[in-house]
Amino acid sequence: MTKKSNHHVVPHPDGWAVRRENATRVSGVYSTQSKAIDAGRSMSKNQGTELLIHGKNGQIREKDSHGNDSFPPKG
Repeated sequence: MTKKSNHHVVPHPDGWAVRRENATRVSGVYSTQSKAIDAGRSMSKNQGTELLIHGKNGQIREKDSHGNDSFPPKG
C-alpha cells in the first residue's frame, strides 16, 4: 500500500492555499480560509487523505481525516 500525500490549508500571499504534502505548487488559491478549507476537504475526501488546517502563523490548528485512520476513535 502506498502512502497518500495529505492536503494542507496554508496561508498564501493572495489569501489561503491548498497544498499537497511535499508538493512545490499549490492545488488552488482562495480569498478566504473558509473557502480553502471547503476545497481542501473536498479534495481530501475524494482522495482519502487527511486535511491539515494551518493558522495564520503556519502552525497546524486542526486535522480532519478522510482516509484509513490508523487510530480510529473508540466508541
